[in-house]
Amino acid sequence: MSSATVKVTDESFEADVLKSDKPVLVDFWAEWCGPCKQIAPILDELAEAYGDKLTISKINIDDSPMTPSKFGVRGIPTMMLFKDGKMTSMKVGAMPKSKLVEWLNEAGVA
Repeated sequence: MSSATVKVTDESFEADVLKSDKPVLVDFWAEWCGPCKQIAPILDELAEAYGDKLTISKINIDDSPMTPSKFGVRGIPTMMLFKDGKMTSMKVGAMPKSKLVEWLNEAGVA
């Protein structure tokens, strides 16, 4: 069990996210995005806290542009929850840890 966020690319998305045996939170981000950098440490904390129940992964939209366009990502950060190969929930924009935890609880993954 790794406790940090997992880097995902266009090439690894299907194996790492769609075929994962547990829910995956995917953070669509970029180096130049201030709010993305703001939530990065929060996602690391959540990865540590929920590591056995949930995988938290990050995909850099500049390095891997195909996946975000496939899922209609318009603004970043965009976070999507995937369960059993399907996107089940989405949030756009940075939010405090308490709101992220609330979202994960509502989605039934935390």
